[in-house]
Amino acid sequence: MPQTILAQGLAELGFEPEATAALERKLDAYVRELEMFNAAYDLCGADTRDDIVVKHVLDSLSAANRVKKFADAVQAEAGRSALIADVGSGGGLPGIPLAAALSGHRFVLIERMSKRCAFLENCIAILGLTNVSVENTEAERVFPETADIAVFRAFRPLDKKMIRTLLRIVKPGGILAAYKAKRENITAEMAGIADIVPEYGVEPLAVPFMPQHERNLVIIGKRP
Repeated sequence: MPQTILAQGLAELGFEPEATAALERKLDAYVRELEMFNAAYDLCGADTRDDIVVKHVLDSLSAANRVKKFADAVQAEAGRSALIADVGSGGGLPGIPLAAALSGHRFVLIERMSKRCAFLENCIAILGLTNVSVENTEAERVFPETADIAVFRAFRPLDKKMIRTLLRIVKPGGILAAYKAKRENITAEMAGIADIVPEYGVEPLAVPFMPQHERNLVIIGKRP
């Protein structure tokens, strides 16, 4: 049987062969749910199944190794699994793919729209994800210093109000990991919030089947 685009993408991202089959089954079920409900709930921008797989699922997983590295460090130091918040989760991106891949850590999907939260709860049940919860609230109302890591995947720029809201959710010593596109745009965007975030890191991401699209992960630490 020819390898699926999802299985090929997982292999290119470095997932171990023995783990890929089980992960592929979960993600395939997730993609089916996205296909079924995308039009009604406006979950993600995609025209085809392959678009969902590549532009959303594999894109979300392109930062999995970076997120895992920091989460593992939290676990080693604190003696507990890390808590990773997907802020403005929408259809569960990047939170659900990351939670499926990083089952040793806990995830909370923060989403303000009730109908999307119902979709997320359904996906969690279908995929059998025991390490994920959903919080139906606005990011501004999340209890402060809740998460060790906050992930954020959106196309709107980081502004002062947004960065304050996101960093408020993160524990001291934690990080915000924001999925972004072109490096030159990141530089301009971060210059606008330099008084709040004087230092940050940018790590390039390689998304399978998207060599022409530049993707980066912006890492912002919150001082202890």
